[in-house]
Amino acid sequence: DVQLVESGGGSVQAGGSLRLSCGVSGYTISMLCMGWFRQAPGKEREEVARIYRSGMTRHADSVKGRFTISKDYAKNTLLIQMNSLKPEDTAMYYCATATDGGCRFGVWGQGTQVTVS
Repeated sequence: DVQLVESGGGSVQAGGSLRLSCGVSGYTISMLCMGWFRQAPGKEREEVARIYRSGMTRHADSVKGRFTISKDYAKNTLLIQMNSLKPEDTAMYYCATATDGGCRFGVWGQGTQVTVS
């Protein structure tokens, strides 16, 4: 079974940067569609970005130009570089993947907190 473990969250001032990592075990990430999601208190979970098996990416409008999703194939790790952070980016961030060959996300990590003040 695939397992996901996020890291890299923390507290940062507005305008700062963070890089989140999601270590993957049980599957080779080149075979997986993967994504980053976030959920702020009192709000619904929203998709931040996804990267397809082809390497093509898609980012939410709210983070375009600021966040970049990528895969580190050597480390079998999903990454997201977050620049120009805003207070509204404060949330619990989760990585997710699909094991159906598509992008129906069904496996989730435990989450990592990002706080922007």
